[in-house]
Amino acid sequence: MRVLGIDPGSRFMGYGVVEERRGRLVHVGHGVIKVDPDAPLELRLKELHGGLLTAVKLYKPQAVAVEGVFTFRNARSALILGHARGVALLAAAQAGLSVHEYPPARVKRAVGAGGAGDKDAVARMVCTFLEIEVLERSDASDALAVAICHLNHGRSAVPVSGAKPSKTRRKSAQAQLADKLTPSYRRPEAR
Repeated sequence: MRVLGIDPGSRFMGYGVVEERRGRLVHVGHGVIKVDPDAPLELRLKELHGGLLTAVKLYKPQAVAVEGVFTFRNARSALILGHARGVALLAAAQAGLSVHEYPPARVKRAVGAGGAGDKDAVARMVCTFLEIEVLERSDASDALAVAICHLNHGRSAVPVSGAKPSKTRRKSAQAQLADKLTPSYRRPEAR
């Protein structure tokens, strides 16, 4: 399975593509979509959308994994990040891809950086997992970490689309907590 991981941002949006091949995680590609911070928000969002569509066409993922939102002290920053996340979800939906969301602490644990690990710890672990020398920006390493998280924990993921996880396996306590942390914008019938 090939997964496009996305680390949303309104000025820098990281993306990373990881594939599982015969039980091994393989780095396929990554990048950072950089936009002019002085441009109006709507133009930045348009550019981010175009960049993500290009990545989807180039790498042909089978699923998209997005890092979930976390608490912000600044409501304006949270709102702007929400717009960027919306662009990521729209690009995935336009490509017909399922979208899965993971809380930041779970992403960090999935790569062995610990729930409170910093961005440097995540980048080091991603480089180790995928045998990459160095990543230019933490946006790319965070996106690759989200893709790794999905490949490692895909069965217990909570799809943003509201699809229910498989009942063939009992859910772990972490997966049950993740269910409770689902986005508030999901349709009520999907909860």
